[in-house]
Amino acid sequence: MADNALVLFISVLVIAGAIALIAFALRWRRKRRRARGSADPTRDYAPRTAWGQTSGKVNFSSFVFMDVDGDGKFGQADRPIAGIVVRAYDETGAFLAAVRTNNGGFANFVMSSKKRRAVLCKPGTYQFSVSVPKGWRVSTGNEIQSLRLDAVPGAPAGLAGEDLPKAVGISPARFIRGKAAAEAALHVLGKGRVLETWQLPPGDFLIGLHGDADTLAISGSGLDRRLALTPYPADLGLLRPNAIADDSALEMIGFDAVTILPFQKIPCGHAGLEWRNLNTLTSQYVKDSEGYLNGNLLRGRVAYTSSGHPAEFADTTPFGFHSVMLTAAWLASEGEVALVESWLGEELVASDEIALSALAPVHYAPMLKAVTRVRISTKHYWQAVLDRLLLVR
Repeated sequence: MADNALVLFISVLVIAGAIALIAFALRWRRKRRRARGSADPTRDYAPRTAWGQTSGKVNFSSFVFMDVDGDGKFGQADRPIAGIVVRAYDETGAFLAAVRTNNGGFANFVMSSKKRRAVLCKPGTYQFSVSVPKGWRVSTGNEIQSLRLDAVPGAPAGLAGEDLPKAVGISPARFIRGKAAAEAALHVLGKGRVLETWQLPPGDFLIGLHGDADTLAISGSGLDRRLALTPYPADLGLLRPNAIADDSALEMIGFDAVTILPFQKIPCGHAGLEWRNLNTLTSQYVKDSEGYLNGNLLRGRVAYTSSGHPAEFADTTPFGFHSVMLTAAWLASEGEVALVESWLGEELVASDEIALSALAPVHYAPMLKAVTRVRISTKHYWQAVLDRLLLVR
């Protein structure tokens, strides 16, 4: 009996293998025939007449953008944001999939009435929910949307939606953080009007920003300074006396002039500075690189710390280090800490730790009057992205 069972088992395996081999051969022949094309020129541009079921697939996409100007619509000042999670649910409320937005700002859900692994595979009403980062604001008010999909014979996926999800705009939480070396007054202004005043005792401070805030002014104990605020959080580091004056001419150091290539090491001499371990690239150079896109404010090239190792820019002649935008390159390094050290000759004049995010940059503004070398490193050796470097020379 055992021998018969073994023979039967082997026979089944042989038959199954033969069937699989025949199926593979047929698929190979069909693919080869399609690749070879037709010898009949009369069908080259013929209109399609059979609009039956198809076995294709398309992406049904939810678009999320950084609403830089906060006006609730995707405009020229805004840009796509990568790494935001969007979830899809079916009409019973059952969870289907969670997808992160790509470098184009799209969370793509595969839609097909035939493909086995499609997320959206049958008619019905589906819900798409954008996961909003803690403290961020939804400017468009539509982070949750419901849309119906219907069967459409002849459509590439066999399905089509009543519409695509409307664009979802989000704006990062804005705050000011830093450390006061002595007592001082912090004034938050908007359109020339004082919105809030805070008395800063010595030590760390963290203050949320009013939506209309556009300028920060600090006075007292020789810590006087004035800073134009950005749509992003600001970190002032340790407030030190004798900051860069309000009327100083700021020079923005960009990286587009380094090369016409999408990627290159920054050479010494660029913008009259010495550079070490800093590369420049476009936001689309690295796939699924959230911080390289979200930290690219000028839509050109940004700099980053090569292989996450310490990097420097320097000059033999002292210059003012006003500020720089810093972003974590990857969501996998969310919360990475950058150490920014500034020297004047051999003297360390400033050393600040800056918590980074890959979703949005932080505006680090030490406003140092005179340095000759700035060193940027990260605690866990993940890459840090640099943009909008402002100097005074």
